[in-house]
Amino acid sequence: MLEGKEVKELNWLDATETAALIAAGEITSGHAVEAALERMARINPELNAVIHEFPEQARAAAAEQDRHPTGTFAGVPFLLKDIGAPVAGQPYHLGTKVLRDAGYVAPTSSYLGQRFLDAGLVVIGRTNTPEFGLMATTEPHAWGSTRNPWDHGLSPGGSSGGSAAAVAAGIVPAAHGNDGGGSIRIPASMNGLVGLKSSRGRVSNGPSMGEAWAGLAHEGALTRSVRDAAALLDGIAGYMPGDHYGAPSFRRSLSAEVGRPPGALRVGFVHDLDGYATHSDCIAAVSAAARLLSGLGHHVEDTSPAALQRSAEVLPRLYEIFAPAVAVDIEVVQAMVGRPVSAAEFEPRTQDHARRSPGLTAADHLKTMQTIYEFSRDLQAWWLEFDLLVAPVIAQPTLTLGSMNFDESDPDESHAAMLRFIPYTAQFNMTGQPAISLPLHRTASGLPVGVQLVAAFGREDLLVRVASQLEAASPWAGCRPPAYC
Repeated sequence: MLEGKEVKELNWLDATETAALIAAGEITSGHAVEAALERMARINPELNAVIHEFPEQARAAAAEQDRHPTGTFAGVPFLLKDIGAPVAGQPYHLGTKVLRDAGYVAPTSSYLGQRFLDAGLVVIGRTNTPEFGLMATTEPHAWGSTRNPWDHGLSPGGSSGGSAAAVAAGIVPAAHGNDGGGSIRIPASMNGLVGLKSSRGRVSNGPSMGEAWAGLAHEGALTRSVRDAAALLDGIAGYMPGDHYGAPSFRRSLSAEVGRPPGALRVGFVHDLDGYATHSDCIAAVSAAARLLSGLGHHVEDTSPAALQRSAEVLPRLYEIFAPAVAVDIEVVQAMVGRPVSAAEFEPRTQDHARRSPGLTAADHLKTMQTIYEFSRDLQAWWLEFDLLVAPVIAQPTLTLGSMNFDESDPDESHAAMLRFIPYTAQFNMTGQPAISLPLHRTASGLPVGVQLVAAFGREDLLVRVASQLEAASPWAGCRPPAYC
């Protein structure tokens, strides 16, 4: 067993430093993993961030890494979200009671899951997520609510809320997340973390899936540092045979971009959208980031893509993709458990999406995609003149647990309420552009508020350069939830 002080110190290192200490022989993977397991056992019952724990498997994997270290993050403890990145032999439940009750275990690993393992990461568990990842909060019926480590009455966001809460509370230095409408960036903002959403096609969804949510969903991680976000994406990125498309290659690794001067960039910013109200804290976060960027020598202007002001018209079209995607997901779950499954076995929100699917024809789907393509072209044209957009991540800095419950008597209002909370993120799932949330602001009560940076398609390298510049200018490493320091 580790001593309390040693555990506490290890729990607040980032993944890069943890890996360096292991490589230098100052600690072993066994030490790092044991520290994570001890903290998880102590604080996860109150957070409910991790729903599947693998202590014995993790200890065995750590021992193997100590004998034969492999990968950039050899021996570093890590968590996988319970959507995406299935690993053979691990439970995999997509936030559903159906798979939970069946005790479903993944028979094979995805390319993404294997790449995390090949990076040397030791998976100690899987994290909580809303059913099918459909919510901006993590409150599934199957596993119960995950609580925000900054305030247990608040949501950690979603759908990667379990991963974010675990990293923010010091269980692991980084955790897997994916983002179909903001699901990495939203919890990053609400938990004071770095959340990098990759470009469309940067990370393979294979071998069992071509694209997720018609290309809306992209992979990444929740981290404490920009260098971790860069190195983790280096580890999981890359085209695989059979992928429908791929993102353009980088000149050098993303890790090599950390600390590299970005030059004087053309930067615009936005903090209001027609049809949506934005909280003063979220506006202040953008304004402060714009001033900081200007002070660093960038050319900052009060300008943004005109197409963004069409968001209230375009964002609801997302539900025309979610509905058939959910109907297919239910069929997939049925095949996974090997028995007939009805929509009634899922949550009311999921049922509502499934009910809408038969009313959408193949022609309707093509029209929806055409609308998104046209919007995406209009939106991305702005980056022909500018390098970077600064925007809020969410329209309200916090969300009380239980406040986004689905109202079966008014489902349209329930769907609209979620978009009012997150009107700034899904546009860049539509375009496929990379975006990052950085913990650059705090409310008067000390709660974190993220700022979103968006670059042109394929330009994660530029995001990493600027993000690391901002991290150096306005460090956040010491900002931790007071109850968990």
